[in-house]
Amino acid sequence: MPTRMTIQILATAGMLALAACTKSEAQTARSGMAGGPVAVGYVVAQASSVPIVQDLPGRVAAFQISEVRPQVSGVILRRLFQEGAIVRQGQTLYQIDPSLYHAAAAQASANLQSARANAEAANALATRYKPLAQMQAVAQQDYTTAVSQARMANAAIAQNAAALRTAQINVRFTRVPAPISGRVGLSAFTEGALVTSGQTDSLTTITRLDPVYVDIQQSAADLLSLRRSLAQGGVQPTTAQVRLLLPDGTDYGVTGTVEFSQVIVDLNTGTVTLRASFPNPDNILLPGMFVKARFAQAIDTQAILVPQPALSRDPQGNATVWIVGPGNKAEQKMVVADRTEGANWVVTGGLQPGDKIITQGTANLRPNEPVRPVSANAPQRIQAPPAKTLQSNPSRS
Repeated sequence: MPTRMTIQILATAGMLALAACTKSEAQTARSGMAGGPVAVGYVVAQASSVPIVQDLPGRVAAFQISEVRPQVSGVILRRLFQEGAIVRQGQTLYQIDPSLYHAAAAQASANLQSARANAEAANALATRYKPLAQMQAVAQQDYTTAVSQARMANAAIAQNAAALRTAQINVRFTRVPAPISGRVGLSAFTEGALVTSGQTDSLTTITRLDPVYVDIQQSAADLLSLRRSLAQGGVQPTTAQVRLLLPDGTDYGVTGTVEFSQVIVDLNTGTVTLRASFPNPDNILLPGMFVKARFAQAIDTQAILVPQPALSRDPQGNATVWIVGPGNKAEQKMVVADRTEGANWVVTGGLQPGDKIITQGTANLRPNEPVRPVSANAPQRIQAPPAKTLQSNPSRS
């Protein structure tokens, strides 16, 4: 019995000593972790050339649009096109009754022939009077009158020739042609309808849909800010290649080019219109359609790209990043970052080239806390914790 009690007492004392040793080691490890600097990964800030991309609202406009109107009056005999079809420039769309205009042309032709006959007689008389007037065989006044009548007869020829051309043009205008090539719309007049020259209502409308224009609206304040940036340097102009987002959110797939910028600010909206041209071979873009234009008006050569995990925002929405400050201490900086480029934030203020931006280990950082910076691209070594052997030698008799 005494021997068994002794063994139990010794075993209990050994277990208590082992537990105290393990607790001491854990406290030592925690104190070492608390006292040592936190390892953080960082990247070095570098100035990059980043396009200044903007998404602006736009509306599709036809490249060409023509309202077809008659130039002569008459009754429509035939409509020679199918509504909604593609028509070519010069193709006949309507045939107006040409009977009266053919008669007018015939009358003008007859008047021209009569004028030529009168001019022939007047010119012959003036020619005969010329030598007689020189010999004073006829009065000078008679010769002058003959010459004047000859000139009036020649002028009558010109007048009747012009009237004949007008009549022939009116005959041609009885065939109403397509002024441009494009897609024709609905016909507002049917066969048998009376139309007049100079009427306000168009017969139909032709729209050219390839290419098309997209009128983009940009605020005058943004345009002024861009021009100031270009003047101050650090921002370079670029060719404005535009991409379109369709109303359903999909990409149009074909790029366009900005043709011009309007020089007048709209009084109602305070915007300036930029016009871009887009090919439209499949007629996907229709006039009046609202789209979103995405394009770069300039390139910022002083922007800094920051990985998205390195940037956070405070409750007020201000963007902040952690950097490695003097003495390898954590320092929080407020930056300007209002857009992204791929997987990075585009920072335009608050950082300088050469700053060490902390991208890893930012969860528990505190200002002025010592850190152990490691390049984010350096391989990390992961070591297994040391093995601990708990020895207990209870003896039983």
